[in-house]
This record gives sequence, structure tokens and C-alpha cells, in this order.
Amino acid sequence: MTFLIDIGSPIEKGSTNVSKLKDFLKRKDIEISARRYGVDAMSAMAQGLFCSLLIGTILNTLGTQLGLPILNEIGDFAARMSGPAMAVAIGFALKCPPMVLFSLVTVGYSSNYYGGAGGPLAVLIIAIIAAEIGKAVSKETKIDILVTPLVTIFIGVLLSSLIAPAIGKAANEVGKVIMWATNQQPFIMGILVSVIVGIVLTLPISSAAICASLGLVGLAGGAALAGCCANMVGFAVISFRENGWGGLLSQGLGTSMLQMGNIVKNPKIWIPAIVTSAITGPISTCLFRLQMNGPAVASGMGTCGLVGPIGVYTGWINDIAAGLKTSITATDWIALVLIAFILPAVISWVTGLICRRIGWIKEGDLKLQ
Repeated sequence: MTFLIDIGSPIEKGSTNVSKLKDFLKRKDIEISARRYGVDAMSAMAQGLFCSLLIGTILNTLGTQLGLPILNEIGDFAARMSGPAMAVAIGFALKCPPMVLFSLVTVGYSSNYYGGAGGPLAVLIIAIIAAEIGKAVSKETKIDILVTPLVTIFIGVLLSSLIAPAIGKAANEVGKVIMWATNQQPFIMGILVSVIVGIVLTLPISSAAICASLGLVGLAGGAALAGCCANMVGFAVISFRENGWGGLLSQGLGTSMLQMGNIVKNPKIWIPAIVTSAITGPISTCLFRLQMNGPAVASGMGTCGLVGPIGVYTGWINDIAAGLKTSITATDWIALVLIAFILPAVISWVTGLICRRIGWIKEGDLKLQ
């Protein structure tokens, strides 16, 4: 009998240890889940990119066009802080305590620096690891003011030097393959990139962060822009009868993610936007050869704050400065306006009308709560 009790003890101890670990993670608010890391952290990272690299790029463009060097200087400062901005945004999403959050400034800078062209993905992965380890040790000692930042920064910078170059290179290579494939097969890839990035934009995932991580520019960037605009403008137009001008602006200049709750109830309301992206994507790549040569993050922003179109314009300016383009033509503007605004509005409206006529979309299905 004694022998049998001894055999059971390790199991009981093991169960107790697991229970203690779960309690510890809960107390530290460490939630290892796809939603926390793939949705919350990635979405926050995109906001960090917007508040640094994107704003910096816009200011740089304005400074160059208006002849105001002060704007260029401010823009340069903002762009250089993209790594820290992303890391702090990720830490905020992971609900880091102040000492951990502030320590992520160094982690973001180092991971973005070592990650090179694929820096955003390196920042995402390494900032998450450093943040969670920092949260684990936070307030566990009497010298927290030393231990927490030391551990967070040491782990983050160590990982940056060890794995950030590989992560960055891998992301960059994947992006290069997508861009190469789009140049080789603009019709097929125009459809695939446009549809996939457009879907990701509407899902609670950050298309901007993905495009930034992959460095998606050129024809592929243009196709990504087309897909994003198809979803944002598409949902704004087809839901106008339910949501009016407020819904038009909140979706067309905000985000089509607002429709996610309605999509769960009736996935068929997504058909007009997806069909539109499948049409405008190859039109962008094959007919207009529209390229996004601004910051890669703009490829995944669509008409949100007009960041996508501004990114295309920034790319034109950069190409002219580099001698790759002589001037901005009327055809350039027509292509941009058609791909970003007019075609998404017209095609989605017609497709949405058909879906309503056959009963796939019913009155109220697109109403925003």
C-alpha cells in the first residue's frame, strides 16, 4: 500500500506545479495565445509603425514638396524611431507594467537594427518574448528597479543579436519571392495578393504589419493596396443604406474591420469586397502597372487616413529623385484614383446589388452596431 502511495506522489506534485504555473501566468497576465500575439500585438505594432515610419514619411514628402527642411528633419527623427515605437506599442498591447514597457524602447531599437529590411517581424517576435519575460520578473524582487529593466533589455538585445538577422532575412526573402512572382505572373498574383491582403485587412489581423514585415512594395504593393481599398471602400459603399454618411466615412477612411461582427453572422456580405479585390488586383498589376514604392506598411493600409494613396505618391516622388521616373503623369493619377476609389465603389455596389437581389444579403445585415 505504501508503495502505491509513493507512485502517486510525483503525479500529484506534477499537477500542483502545473497549477502553480497557471496561477503565476494568470497573476502576471501572461496569456500565450494566437489572439494575444497574432492579433493584439500585431495590430498594436501597426499603430507603432503608423506613428513613426509612416508619419515620418509623410512629413518628409511634405517637406520636400513645400521646401520646408524642418519637416524633413522631423520626419527623419520619426522614421528612425520606428523600432522603439513598434516595441512599446506591442508592450502596451501585452499590458506590460511601466518598467517593462519603457525597457522595450531599447529592445525595439536593437531588434529593428539587427533585423534589417525585415526588421518589423524581428521586432514583433523579440519584443513579445522580452515583454513576457520582463512581466514574469516584474516586482518579484526588492530591487525591481534594477532587475526588471536589466532582464528585459538583456534578453531583448541578446535575442536581437542572435536571431533578428535570420528573422529579418527570412521575412525579406519571402517578400522578394512574392514581388518576383507578381512581376512574372502579374495576373494570377495580382488576384492572389489583392484578395489575401484585403481579407487580412478586414480580419482582426494587421495587414499593414504583414506588408511592412515582408517589405511588400512594387507591383505586389500596388496589388495589396487594391485589395485593401476594395474592402474598405467596398464595405463603405454597399452598407451606405444601413449606415449612411457616418458609416461611409468610418469604413472608407477608417477600417472595414468594423464589419467583422456582421461577417461572422453572415459571411456572404463579404462577397462584394472579395469579388472587387479579385478584379481590381489584376487591373492594377496588368493594365496600370500601379506600384507602391513608398513605405511597405502603406501597402496594407488602403484608404485608412488616405495612407495608401499617399504612399503611392511618396513612391512617385522617390522614383523621380532616384532618376527612375521623369514626372508624375495624368495616367498615374487616373490609375490611382480608379484603383483606390472609383472601381472599388462601382464594382462593389453592383456586386452588392446582385447579392441583395438573390437574397444573400438582407436588409440590416450590414448595419454597424
